[in-house]
Amino acid sequence: MTGRMEGHVALVSGGGSGIGRGVVEAYLREGAQVVVLERSGDKCAELSALGDRAVAVQGDATDPGDNAALVARAVDAFGRVDSLSTFVGVFDGYTHLTDIDDEVFDAAFDETYATNVKSVLLAVRAAAQPLRDSRGAIVVTCSSSSFYAGRGGALYVSSKHALRGLVVQLGHELAPDVRVNGVAPGGTVATDLRGLRALDQHGDRLEDRPGRTEGIRQRTPLQVALTPADHAGAYVYLASGEAPGVTGEIIRSDGGMGVA
Repeated sequence: MTGRMEGHVALVSGGGSGIGRGVVEAYLREGAQVVVLERSGDKCAELSALGDRAVAVQGDATDPGDNAALVARAVDAFGRVDSLSTFVGVFDGYTHLTDIDDEVFDAAFDETYATNVKSVLLAVRAAAQPLRDSRGAIVVTCSSSSFYAGRGGALYVSSKHALRGLVVQLGHELAPDVRVNGVAPGGTVATDLRGLRALDQHGDRLEDRPGRTEGIRQRTPLQVALTPADHAGAYVYLASGEAPGVTGEIIRSDGGMGVA
């Protein structure tokens, strides 16, 4: 623990695995109290085992009531909320728009946007007032797909572009009380990102694709295959008090794809 977030109360939506879990651990090392909304009971148990400063709330990030319960638990346990970081997401398996059958399109669209976009909107709605009270910060997990084509299908990429717009608009709406920024990770190893249930992809993890680690290295100028821990410093910077003049910005933690 280095104490950069000593006394800080952080809400995390979807912190049971992958980048979210890496950020939870980083916040704890920096001295924060962390309250996590996580759907999986097993992952909640693992989070609770991290210590007294880690509180897991089992629930669905697309449910308004569960988001309200997350905020209430943080306020009850620690008396305040200083930041909100969001990590909930689902992938579309690189499925092209015209390859989605008519009978499942509506379900696939709804699942993608409910998971990737609505979950963020609901978390912000629930946490906005306590964040205003603390003059806190929101950090939205975007993606390299928020900037570039080809790293997913039309549903996934468009949903991630929506988050890019959301960072800017919420930064405008919540100023001057709350800073709103994002982190756009590139391809990341050791995550549990899964496909759409509507497309029968939920059993498919992006992590399990053959040759993925080497493929990530080959397509990034820095030739790195980043882990969740490699992204965590960007979240600490934006969530803590170290960036008091930064809002409406997105840090691209993607191995340098913008200079390729």
